[in-house]
Amino acid sequence: MHGFFCILKMSDYSLHYFLIMPQERSNAMENSINKLIPNSACIKIEHVNRSFGKKQVLFDISLDIPYAQILGLLGPSGSGKSTLVKMIAGIDNPTSGQVYVLDEKMPKLSTMNKIGYMAQSDALYEELTAEENIKFFASLYKLTKSKQKQRITEVMNLVNLSDHLKKQVKQYSGGMKRRLSLAIALIHEPLILILDEPTVGIDPVLRKSIWNELYKLNMNGTTIIVTTHVMDEADKCTNLGMIRDGRLIAIGSPDEIKRTSGSNTIEEAFLYYGGTSK
Repeated sequence: MHGFFCILKMSDYSLHYFLIMPQERSNAMENSINKLIPNSACIKIEHVNRSFGKKQVLFDISLDIPYAQILGLLGPSGSGKSTLVKMIAGIDNPTSGQVYVLDEKMPKLSTMNKIGYMAQSDALYEELTAEENIKFFASLYKLTKSKQKQRITEVMNLVNLSDHLKKQVKQYSGGMKRRLSLAIALIHEPLILILDEPTVGIDPVLRKSIWNELYKLNMNGTTIIVTTHVMDEADKCTNLGMIRDGRLIAIGSPDEIKRTSGSNTIEEAFLYYGGTSK
């Protein structure tokens, strides 16, 4: 099986998972990445607007995302974060403007094959056990049986679900389902990883361990985009884009944003840059 596999939840027509077939993290790939880095950003967003009918949800977004960066997209619910990352992943199109990933205009299937995407809503087979779910998704990534076993152990330990591996997903709480979804997203390390609100419903101790895992992936060269509305998570990112009412109101490292706004916290900076409704 080649290409990508997706699951649609037909009750609300929303795309929950966009699973990417694996790309070998070989020396050849690393060399090809290094050739790209001097000349271009990993992701380029140019004057993107998005409307649904008469309602415009994104307004003239332009953003360059360097390779091997953790970019946080910070904003309240409904600000346009999810819409933006769907266009980066290639599962939605801008009304106007362009999105380029790895120097290719999106959507492009060969580029989508290098992206791992975890949607905001979970899509799990609730009649199956957690182990059956994660093995199914791991098989789509073409992982060998030995690699599957290794990665399942690692990611289930990470999200603290190892003791619940044999339990049916329908017996999971909402937070446990979210953690299982995160484990599935982390089963393989794609070149670009997009996580839409990955730590919602997860306690602070587990959240810390998840961020430690993201740092490890990032150190290995993975470019990571994380959407969040949690202010303290924003400080964990390399760079931060603040979004309010479909507009990018600030971009920079957390320290830069705080310094230029004369703020002590990200929350103060968000309010300074227009985070309050007018």
